[in-house]
Amino acid sequence: MSRRTELIQAAGAVSVGEALMLARCGVSYVGLPLRLPVHRPDVTDEEARAIVAALAGSGAQAVLITYLSDAEEALALCRYLGVSGLQLHGNMPLAHAARLRAAAPELFVIKSLVIGTAPEADILAQAQAHAPLVDAFLTDTFDPASGASGATGKVHDWAVSARLARALPRPLILAGGLDADNVAEAIRTVQPGGVDAHTGLEDTQGRKDEALLRRFVTQARAAFAALGAAGLAKDCDSA
Repeated sequence: MSRRTELIQAAGAVSVGEALMLARCGVSYVGLPLRLPVHRPDVTDEEARAIVAALAGSGAQAVLITYLSDAEEALALCRYLGVSGLQLHGNMPLAHAARLRAAAPELFVIKSLVIGTAPEADILAQAQAHAPLVDAFLTDTFDPASGASGATGKVHDWAVSARLARALPRPLILAGGLDADNVAEAIRTVQPGGVDAHTGLEDTQGRKDEALLRRFVTQARAAFAALGAAGLAKDCDSA
């Protein structure tokens, strides 16, 4: 996976039909949050397994998003579901992350970095320690009012994510309050390897809105393309 992945993840699919709609709209990954301490999961383990099976051949891959901190428990759930990716959204100890990497080198592992839970220097140090064991990082937003880390609908200081994106040796996926109206600006500001959205793609009933999703994907792809063109021009100028 290159540093500029142009990955688009949509989290929180509530059914097979919704997950397939996300795939048709062009997302790279469908995130399935399970085993959460704050939010109630959108689906059961069994329903998530059916979603993963339905996505086979759709062009989108499934990612388990979880707070599980035990490597063996997390890997067992991944294998039950059949996902190809795992987003470590909690505080899995470094030793467990190493065991997970050794046991499942084929698994695409994302380490969440929740902005607002610790000083920026501490978050960077945590990320650097995990870098040899993961494939990408994801920055999300902590909401002190609810205690939620993600699915808050709130943005964080993009300058922090931009500095992390430049400093880290793995791609950074930007999350936290992204929607079709702000994703292009977010990409220009942070220059991430990917973006992730959840509540910003939903209607008032908490279901993914296809029109919002298509606009989000279109805006994100155009912003990534502009970044790529700017980078190419810079390389040519310096040649």
